[in-house]
Amino acid sequence: MSTRATSLVEITRSAIHLLCQEMGVVNTVRFLGQFSTGYGNYTEEREQLFGDLTVQEIVTEIKRRRPSEST
Repeated sequence: MSTRATSLVEITRSAIHLLCQEMGVVNTVRFLGQFSTGYGNYTEEREQLFGDLTVQEIVTEIKRRRPSEST
């Protein structure tokens, strides 16, 4: 008995087809969106954004930037 190895492209195509049939296109896209690897370097970006700020300083800045709730 011989089995043929299926390529990842074929497996992906088949899986997306089955998901679309069973769940619909919109829910398939939502499902697949969970597995996005993203891009960039979070650690470097975080350092550029927050540097040596403390958590309390960040929270204070967030509160300062929020629109006033008394309007």
